[in-house]
Amino acid sequence: MGIVLRQSARNVITSYLGFGIGAINVMFLYTTFISKEHYGVVNFILSAANIVMPLMAFGVHNSLIRFFSYCKSEEEKERFMSFMLLIPLLFIIPICGLAYFFYDEITRLLHKNPEANMFLWLIPVIAVCMAYFEIFYAWVKVHMKSVFGNFINEVLVRLVIMGLLFSVHFGWMQETSFIYCLAGAYALQLFAMMAYAFKVRMPKITFHFPDNAREILGFSLFIIISGSVATLLLDFDKVMIPFYKAFSENAVYSLAIFIATVIAVPSRAMLQIIYPITVRLMSENKLDELNDLYKKSAITLQVFGGLIMLGIFLNINQMYRIIPGNYGSGTLAVFLIGISKFYDVILGNNNAIILNTKYYRWALFFGVLTVFMMVGLNMIFIPLYGINGSALATLITVVVYNSVKLFFVVNKLDLFPFTINTIKSFAIITTTFLVFYFWDFPFHPIINIVLKSGLITVIYVYVNYRMRISAEINDLINATLGKLKFR
Repeated sequence: MGIVLRQSARNVITSYLGFGIGAINVMFLYTTFISKEHYGVVNFILSAANIVMPLMAFGVHNSLIRFFSYCKSEEEKERFMSFMLLIPLLFIIPICGLAYFFYDEITRLLHKNPEANMFLWLIPVIAVCMAYFEIFYAWVKVHMKSVFGNFINEVLVRLVIMGLLFSVHFGWMQETSFIYCLAGAYALQLFAMMAYAFKVRMPKITFHFPDNAREILGFSLFIIISGSVATLLLDFDKVMIPFYKAFSENAVYSLAIFIATVIAVPSRAMLQIIYPITVRLMSENKLDELNDLYKKSAITLQVFGGLIMLGIFLNINQMYRIIPGNYGSGTLAVFLIGISKFYDVILGNNNAIILNTKYYRWALFFGVLTVFMMVGLNMIFIPLYGINGSALATLITVVVYNSVKLFFVVNKLDLFPFTINTIKSFAIITTTFLVFYFWDFPFHPIINIVLKSGLITVIYVYVNYRMRISAEINDLINATLGKLKFR
């Protein structure tokens, strides 16, 4: 257990370090050193590569973790690893072939932004790098060596991109060269991960595949579909916008998404802890305890998420004042995407519950339908409302998709995440927003953000504490105050 705790702590630190570097890149360096048009091209290429990546990986990164423990002998491990390394080629070769033969047809779809045509070939290249990176990352995970891999994943590529951005600033490369070098950054990430994976265990390629190859393929196909749905819901809007609007609009939208996504960051750490507890309670059929955990996780995440959301919404105008490049037209998109992220947060461990029931295939089926709905809504709203239309399409899609999953959990398992404290928490969040949104301190934006955020935090935490919205948060505050008094 000690190695798990040590590596978890290091991974959390590394993840936040990577997020901080990414925030500097996205909010200040891209917006200062790169034009909106090229920034929009970057987001388009990376989003498209993210969408293609689950197909390129063939679900192998999940299958590797799932089935590695079934390999008992060294021979079985070698056969299994060879299968994992070779099977993605079943998709990579045909996809790259289709991209090559239909390249001209694909470029015609982007007739509104022909400047991107020279970069489209980078999409499959980056997608392959991402896919095999995930495979080698999974390989070190099963050997309990995730810390350095997490550093490569979270920090290395962002540091390289930061260096490339400064190279553009100092005139050492052009903006077009930066986009080509971006693919090199992901190739470097892959080769660093591959070198470390081979150091952990050097595979011996064999064409004698494992006995359970059919089972592995079936699971991998399921992962391809589920992974594609999740990725499409996250990135497809950034791919669709350039088909209707200029790449500069895509840059504004991508920045708005990054800001809004911060709302969901604290919940990820908590859900990683809650997930294995949820699985255990479900396997033991302890539904009463699970229902209690469901309610506690939902209200606790609502309080935390509400504070982050208020911090963003109430300071958004000041934030855009310190971000270079006149990106303020994305303010409404921040609100719409932020509300969709908050709805994700307040459902607690809803996903963990439904993925461990017999209804998970229904969730996957509705996920596929939701993707079609999202595409249709974007096709309607983007021409009418631009990036705000895409944000609205995302909000509607997330609300519908999450509501369907909530319906299954409530009606099929008789679990319900909300209590009277849910309503009280909404009232606190709404009141705080109305009180603080319409005024600011008459200082520099940075000082304004610090002072206003501090005031909001003190009042918000105090009101939640006094009203005992979340017992877990109150216990944490009491324990912290007790330690301070003891000192």
